[in-house]
Amino acid sequence: MNVILYGSIALIAIAFLILVIYVIQTLKTLQTTLQHVAKTVEEVEKQMHEIGKETAQLLHKTNALADDVHKKAESLQGVFDAVKQVGVTVQTFSDSISKTLTTNEKKITQAIQWGQTLVEIWTKWKGKRK
Repeated sequence: MNVILYGSIALIAIAFLILVIYVIQTLKTLQTTLQHVAKTVEEVEKQMHEIGKETAQLLHKTNALADDVHKKAESLQGVFDAVKQVGVTVQTFSDSISKTLTTNEKKITQAIQWGQTLVEIWTKWKGKRK
């Protein structure tokens, strides 16, 4: 019976030793994997830091561009106001001419008729002179 007891204890010890060996191998593999993960995380942190810098630079450039566009738009506002004023002036002038033509329509018609009459008289007079 002692032999069976010692044999069982030896078998348990061997099984425990095999289990410990597998646990050690698993932990070593896990350690290697965690080291790779740590390196990957460090690289990602560096890349994120660089992306952050580039994003900040891009944001500054975008803000500068927006300010430049705003300043140029403000400077063009004077040109737009001047063009609008020219349009108003041309419209006023056109209205004034239309009003003058309407009020002097009879006089203009008479002047044209007198001009035609004078041209006819001059043509007849020139024809008789020859």
